[in-house]
Amino acid sequence: MFAGLAARTDDVPPWVALVVAVLAVSTSAPLVRLSEAPSTVKALYRVAFMTAIVAPLALRRGSGDFQRIGRKDLGVAMVAGIALAGHFALWFVSLDLTTIAASATLVQTQPLFVALGGWALLDERVTTKTVVGILVAVLGASLMGLDAASSTTASAPLLGNVLAVLAAAMASGYVLAGRSLRQRIRVFPYVTVVYAACTVVLLGVVLVQGHPLLGYELREWVLFAAMAVGPGIFGHTVVNWVLERVESWVVSVSLLGEPVGSALLALALFSEIPGLLTLAGGAVVLAGIGVTVWSRDAEAAEDGKTEGAQSSDSA
Repeated sequence: MFAGLAARTDDVPPWVALVVAVLAVSTSAPLVRLSEAPSTVKALYRVAFMTAIVAPLALRRGSGDFQRIGRKDLGVAMVAGIALAGHFALWFVSLDLTTIAASATLVQTQPLFVALGGWALLDERVTTKTVVGILVAVLGASLMGLDAASSTTASAPLLGNVLAVLAAAMASGYVLAGRSLRQRIRVFPYVTVVYAACTVVLLGVVLVQGHPLLGYELREWVLFAAMAVGPGIFGHTVVNWVLERVESWVVSVSLLGEPVGSALLALALFSEIPGLLTLAGGAVVLAGIGVTVWSRDAEAAEDGKTEGAQSSDSA
């Protein structure tokens, strides 16, 4: 089924795919909350099912794409998988402790950590607008932290908010580790290696924690599969497809709709009404992320124009 869909993707307008992706990722937090399994078990089976879906797509061209992955690139992809495992584990626990609106918003601070990590590790420039965006987002997160202290709808909202931010930091590690690899490795072989490494790490965590791997009700298995197919395949995988056809800042800003969709689903499914400070802080966080993403992509576009002009002059 997925192979057939992949063969017809060229007929899909990018904006339609982007809408589908945003709607799909918006279901992630509510699906996690609906499941009653241990947090790390949810994370394990989500990524395990994702691996089972993408691996056949990667192998449909044969094993040549995997054989062309060098030892160094393989190591970096495995590091990306470890970071992704940390992201899933921390965020799923966060959703058990704080409100969906707060957790889904704070986990979207990933671009801020990517900007900081790119500056610290990859010697990338950080513009004034990027710094302003980061500071605005930090202010919004602080407002949400104040609201967390008085929340009555979450068991440990302050800790849950902190874990969501840490999950965003781990997601940025996943992005930074794989940024250069996607230029050399096709998307399905790449995500297969990353998801497989993530699965192994989460399996080890689950075994150490002593959680059972089997014995869950059918309802739980349906939710595990829904997490993989919905926000996993039709969400993040479709986003990767859209990025080949649409400017990255358009995609990044569009994904800021995820916390809005998640909050609306939380209201409908769990009668979870976020506090005023959470709403205000969330809006400020999203504004800060938007400024950060927009400024970084504008800088990248300007650098591209400069390099093009230099190439023309040299020619």
